[in-house]
Amino acid sequence: MSYRIDAPASAIQPAPTMLHAQAARSTSEYRALDAAHHIHPFSDMGALNAHGSRVIVKAKGVYLWDSEGNKIIDGMAGLWCVNVGYGRKELADAAYRQMQELPYYNTFFKTTHPPVIELSALLAELSPEPFNHFFYCNSGSEGNDTVLRIVHQYWLTQGKPSKKVVISRKNGYHGSTIAGGTLGGMGYMHDQMPSKVENIVHIDQPYFFGEAEGDMTPEAFGLARAQQLEAKILEVGAENVAAFIGEPFQGAGGVIFPPSTYWPEIQRICRKYDILLCADEVIGGFGRTGEWFAHQHFGFEPDLITMAKGLTSGYVPMGAVGLHDRVAKAIIENGDFNHGLTYSGHPVAAAVAVANLKLLRDDGIVARVKADTGPYFQQRLREALGKHPIVGDISGVGLVAGIQLAQDPKSRKRFANGGDVGTICRDFCFNGNLIMRATGDRMLLSPPLVITRAEIDEIVSKAKAAIDATAQQLGLM
Repeated sequence: MSYRIDAPASAIQPAPTMLHAQAARSTSEYRALDAAHHIHPFSDMGALNAHGSRVIVKAKGVYLWDSEGNKIIDGMAGLWCVNVGYGRKELADAAYRQMQELPYYNTFFKTTHPPVIELSALLAELSPEPFNHFFYCNSGSEGNDTVLRIVHQYWLTQGKPSKKVVISRKNGYHGSTIAGGTLGGMGYMHDQMPSKVENIVHIDQPYFFGEAEGDMTPEAFGLARAQQLEAKILEVGAENVAAFIGEPFQGAGGVIFPPSTYWPEIQRICRKYDILLCADEVIGGFGRTGEWFAHQHFGFEPDLITMAKGLTSGYVPMGAVGLHDRVAKAIIENGDFNHGLTYSGHPVAAAVAVANLKLLRDDGIVARVKADTGPYFQQRLREALGKHPIVGDISGVGLVAGIQLAQDPKSRKRFANGGDVGTICRDFCFNGNLIMRATGDRMLLSPPLVITRAEIDEIVSKAKAAIDATAQQLGLM
């Protein structure tokens, strides 16, 4: 069922639609069909089916509408991806035109097509100077699988086939394929993956609030966690280590921003031991921090960049890997690279990506995040929640934030049942028509980059109401 979106939420009425089968179904019918046939990602299906899914039917700008007419502000841009907001006709038109002209062809067999050529040239323009070549896939997960393939092929071309081990971090997230899930450091995912990929090892995350001990400063903690990389390299043998991969800030792990000392030390160690430095920019890329790529905010230079989500603003699936010139040169000049996917560089996805990136650039959306809405968002969160009795820390820059819920903020004492507390808060958000994600006892926000100051005020107000209600339920306010 579609809804008119130019009326106040209380006056929303069903709009005329050609989708007769869809319009004929009630919420209860949708839920019954969903429970009967649909397995959701990362879900307890028994519990979900007993409660019933919320059925989202329409979206515009930063708002969603469900099948019962509720208007919801999306504080997570879908899954960190709808950077240009919902309902952009420019992207729909780009997809429609491309579907009429060339709906599909592959890039195997010595062929190419205009959309993927235009996208590659545009990415080279928008990416940092050493990145001029791009390999395409369908998601961030496939992108990180591709990173592994490129890393191993690179070292073969350098005559160093023993360099096979890739180091990543506990509580990092690099996707849900077997390879991406192994790269990530999510223990609950590893528990369901007996067939994990070999030659991947992990070090600790740079999570100051949750893991620093005693009176250690953030700067000292950042150095200590970065130096775990050097210790792991020496343990494994530098001649055996191929790469280190990390998200510039951890997204699904809780929007964890490392101390300022962390990334410079990581880069120094990678260069010292001649290992590739890979930045997973699936969440951070395309303006989220106010820079085109999050690693630019942290001031380091990777050798490979994984991209997805904001590449098309989620309108169609697409991922990519950007290769530093020195890596690209080795791949290009040394025979076949035996990796690819049916939909690598799909023409419709590429056309939508071009339209999306031009909007981000030409409408000044990324620049506005850096100069205006990003600083305003961070300021408003800290004004509203900085002294809250159960908020221990607010991390973030631009239009991304992690809000640490804590039993005793001053001593950095977390809730023993942090996951339960985060779920309580998330449910208050959901009931208050705000999408704010919970990762354990951290509440996450990542709204569309087109959000206005008034809409930021709405998110902050609703987030504070949910956190207030959580504190009251816990007897701490």
